[in-house]
Amino acid sequence: MAWLAIVLLISIVMALVRGGRLLNLSEVKLRAWPLLLLGFGMQVAADRIPADRSWSHDTAVTLVILSFIPLITIAWLNRHEAGMWLVGLGVFMNFTVIAVNGGMPVLPEAASLGLGRDITAIDFDALSKHVLLDEGTRLAFLGDVIPVRVLRNVISLGDVFLAIGLGVFVEDQMRRPVRWFKHGLNETGAGSARSGSSVGV
Repeated sequence: MAWLAIVLLISIVMALVRGGRLLNLSEVKLRAWPLLLLGFGMQVAADRIPADRSWSHDTAVTLVILSFIPLITIAWLNRHEAGMWLVGLGVFMNFTVIAVNGGMPVLPEAASLGLGRDITAIDFDALSKHVLLDEGTRLAFLGDVIPVRVLRNVISLGDVFLAIGLGVFVEDQMRRPVRWFKHGLNETGAGSARSGSSVGV
């Protein structure tokens, strides 16, 4: 999940360069936003599961699959926001490939390039929520097959869509006009209308 934090940081910097305002981030409102915390919390919990237990893999994969339910839900509820449909598409891609393979398939060669070290000897069965990508992998193109050396990671096509969607969403929010004193203006407007009605009577 560290790469998501980097994506958000890059998006914020780019939005600032293009005239965005950090102040706008305080005005961001997502419908059912606690679902976001629930979904990512479940994924973090899956990462924390010890990898050396007989129940580790199944438990971690189950947690990850269930975590996509609140994440897809929040993307759908906020689909009117810029970039959110890309976020939902990326999440759905990752959900699908993990569900049909019993874990996120990882291409060893891509992981070796991304991490900068040979990992072909890793026992993927011991990893909490990943499986080895091989000839029997279904929807292999949706697995972790994209090495990102600068982030020392390997990501999936769904991760790419997710990152682009988040970037578009953050930039759109930061470049919106600042709504200064919106509550005060609303109250003033309402008061003026009432005042006008009294004079007319």
